[in-house]
Amino acid sequence: MATPWQRPKILAFDIFGTVVDWHGSIVREVEALGLLDGPGCALTPADFARAWRAGYRPAMARVMSGELGWTRIDDLHRMILDELLDQYHLALDEPGRRQLNLAWHRLAPWPDSVEGLSRLKQRHVICTLSNGNLGLLADMAKLGGLPWDLILSAEVFRAYKPHPDTYLGVAEVFEVDPSEVMLVAAHQDDLDAARGCGLKTAYIERPHEFGADAPKSVEGSSANDLHASSLTDLARALQC
Repeated sequence: MATPWQRPKILAFDIFGTVVDWHGSIVREVEALGLLDGPGCALTPADFARAWRAGYRPAMARVMSGELGWTRIDDLHRMILDELLDQYHLALDEPGRRQLNLAWHRLAPWPDSVEGLSRLKQRHVICTLSNGNLGLLADMAKLGGLPWDLILSAEVFRAYKPHPDTYLGVAEVFEVDPSEVMLVAAHQDDLDAARGCGLKTAYIERPHEFGADAPKSVEGSSANDLHASSLTDLARALQC
């Protein structure tokens, strides 16, 4: 006889792309700054946002390999930003660079995020599980009205996803079995790693994570416990 599906106690959320629209938010910041308005600049704000984000995994890999010591995402974002500005010969003074780097603290939620999280919170403990550092996640929550019960970050576990310490760390913090935690994410590799640690998984469709001009597949995997078109759709599936 099949084992009945049990509702998870804890919902842990990936943030960048799943709960907040990093691409649209960075594009708006770059446009407002006029960073690419100079003559002869062929780079678009959308391309700049994607290039900045593309440096994220290689930068984390340098930390995970031991080339760099433990480094907050804020500092990795700044390293990538400086490299991009140099690569494309874009002039931005030090105060401007600091302010632009803080754009990652100001990412706007997807339109369904606040309502979906508020509904899910009624029947579940909801927390972040992001590679973003604690200060970044707190600022983002405050500005966007994200109603977390707890903010957890790679900074807490001194390991970036997909290291098992991040996923298992959520279960340890709440003193529950890993099977009582569900990771909610728009990235199948994140969900696969969580499932490998015994967590439940829910895939969220974010076809425009990289911009409307660069849609991504949202097929997900049949191995996920749930597949939802949005966080409000996930709330409906969990009867919240």
